[in-house]
Amino acid sequence: MAEPTTWRRYVAMGDSLTEGLVDPYPDGSPRGWADRFAGHLAAAAGEPLQYANLAIRGRLLRPIIAEQLEPALALKPDVVSLWGGGNDIMRPRVDVDAITDELERAVVGLREANIDVILGTGIDAKDSPVLELTRGRTGVFNASVWTIARRHGAHVIDVWGMRCLRHWGMWHDDRLHFNSIGHERVSQAALAAVGLEPRPGWDDPLPPLPPKTRREWLEWQLTWAREHAGPWIGRRIRRTSSGAGRSAKFPQYVEVPPTSNDPAE
Repeated sequence: MAEPTTWRRYVAMGDSLTEGLVDPYPDGSPRGWADRFAGHLAAAAGEPLQYANLAIRGRLLRPIIAEQLEPALALKPDVVSLWGGGNDIMRPRVDVDAITDELERAVVGLREANIDVILGTGIDAKDSPVLELTRGRTGVFNASVWTIARRHGAHVIDVWGMRCLRHWGMWHDDRLHFNSIGHERVSQAALAAVGLEPRPGWDDPLPPLPPKTRREWLEWQLTWAREHAGPWIGRRIRRTSSGAGRSAKFPQYVEVPPTSNDPAE
């Protein structure tokens, strides 16, 4: 595998996690961990990086691969991050073995093209209402991700093991997407995954939040159910996706300048 500091072209594939919802650029377009990671890679190399982001919110793993793999290969990158499966795991039924078989075939195709690969685990949903029910299938998915990485020499961003992500201060109000702090912490996890030096304390938990009264806790849950869980369930019933009709934000390379990796979130 090539050294990360020799990577000059990076393509990100995935869903909303990689597209980067709720962490916007100044112009309002979505930004996330991959955009931040691209800047950190440029800083490690000491020169600008060519970066494309093909991720589209709401995509299941099979459509991610079907729609994004060939465009990614056509860009002839040095490294590709391929991170998906979360939307599959949240469905009432999912064949984890089948989707990880698809993931492995995609990784094989990338590696045969001499492209380095970065995968990501599923996130631990412990203490999250409703989503906590998916912990078992996420664990099976993660085991397959690590096996695929071992077989084919891929890097793995281990968000399941990140202590800091157990804090709600890392999450948007919908409890499904990272906020700007969460995205930056995950970009640091990506640096660690590829063997670069993340900043000190990158996985340290935030200070505990003030305890909620019973009334505050109930209002917090009801607000989440009304504003976020309800619309999400409605889309599942209607079999629609938040990404319907959307296209990739950076389908061709853009130049990313080096980004300081200092303690500022």
